[in-house]
Formats: sequence, C-alpha cells, structure tokens
Amino acid sequence: MRIIIAIDIIDGKCVRLSRGDFSTKKIYNESPLEVAKQIEDHGIKYIHLVDLDGALNKRIINHRILEKISSLTSLEIDFGGGIRSEEDLNIAFGSGASQVICGSISVVNQPVVLQWLKIWGSDKIILGADSVNRRIMTEGWVKSSDTEIIKFITDYRAKGITYTICTDVEKDGMLQGPSIELYKEVLEIPGLNLIASGGISSVKDIEILARIGCEGAIIGKALYEGIMDLKEISQLC
Repeated sequence: MRIIIAIDIIDGKCVRLSRGDFSTKKIYNESPLEVAKQIEDHGIKYIHLVDLDGALNKRIINHRILEKISSLTSLEIDFGGGIRSEEDLNIAFGSGASQVICGSISVVNQPVVLQWLKIWGSDKIILGADSVNRRIMTEGWVKSSDTEIIKFITDYRAKGITYTICTDVEKDGMLQGPSIELYKEVLEIPGLNLIASGGISSVKDIEILARIGCEGAIIGKALYEGIMDLKEISQLC
C-alpha cells in the first residue's frame, strides 16, 4: 500500500483543517516546499497536494507551489482543489502533477470528467469521493449533494474510473481513526484502487487499511501534530 503525505495549501502556506471547516485552519509551515523536501529526505515518494483556495474559488490558484515542488523534488504528486475546466487540468499536469483529483466537477459535470478520462487515461484521473452521512460533498466540502457515495463511485467505475480518494469528512482531521466499514463497502466494487483519507492516526490504522485492500493511505494531521513522525512513517513504505 502506498503511503501518501497530505500538504494542504491556503494563502501559500501549509495548513490543516478539521472536518473541512475553514474556520479551524491551523498553519503548520510557511513553506510547503520545505515540508515536501522533508518528506523526500525520509524516502517517502508520494504527496497529496490540495489547493484549498482553489476549492473555494472554483479554479486552480496555487499551481506555482505545485510547479515548485515538482521541479525541486522527485516526489510523485496527486493534486486537487479547484479543477473545474480543461484549462485547470492542463495547468495542473503542466505544473508537474502525476495525477489530478476531480472532486466537485465529477458531481456537477460528469460528461467533462469522462472526456478527460478518455484523453488522459484512468491512471491520471482520480475520482474525489468525499462524503458526510454517505452523501457526496462539493465546493471544498461546503455543500452536500443528493448523491449517495457507493452509487456515485460504482457509476464512475462502470465508466472507466480506476482510482478514487475517499474521505469521510466527519473523520477528517479528528485523529479518531478512518472509516473502515465504509472503505470495506467501497472495496467491494471490482477493479477499483481505493486511496483512504481522513482520521488516520496510528500505525495500526495503516495496517488495517492495508489488510482490507486499500491501494493508498493519506496521512495528514497525525504527522503535523506530532502523533506520528516521518521516520516512523518511512518505515511503513
């Protein structure tokens, strides 16, 4: 299972939120590049870079940070937040993203996402499937849709999606463990690579996610709060 470190960006700084609530913003480092280099120095290969400004403004904003990290490290970067147009997608890939996450756009404009999937391939496009009470959230987790998460992922899988990042928003940043039962349901969908996100706070959580079959696991707040450290995490890679 891939171990992926989250770097969330607001105003050019590395931050974390709780349950996606922007009022809970906590700045951990003024330089996302510095954080990325620390991750790389510990032999960790993957980061999950989220443009939270972009998510709120419905367009990519922090692509210069993506470009800087991709050009000055060897990290493989999945990038999300604000991807709403072909221009946004081209900027993300042109700035060095290995994979791009389609979140809100996948709810409001499925035909566009399927077209991107056809152009770029299923190894490049990740379905963002973030939910509260099993309903898919959009607009940086501010709005709830009527779309049920399992149906949502199943439908996209039938149309060619092979990667999804799935976050139970209620778990995100709370350090109380991931949504194992939800992930077990998602993993019943054949041929899907599931990247688990939200609530991971221990080696045990990661071991459970690997055992049930997740392709990747994203670690965020547990690292920044010192509950886990890069040395410990690197030993899991």
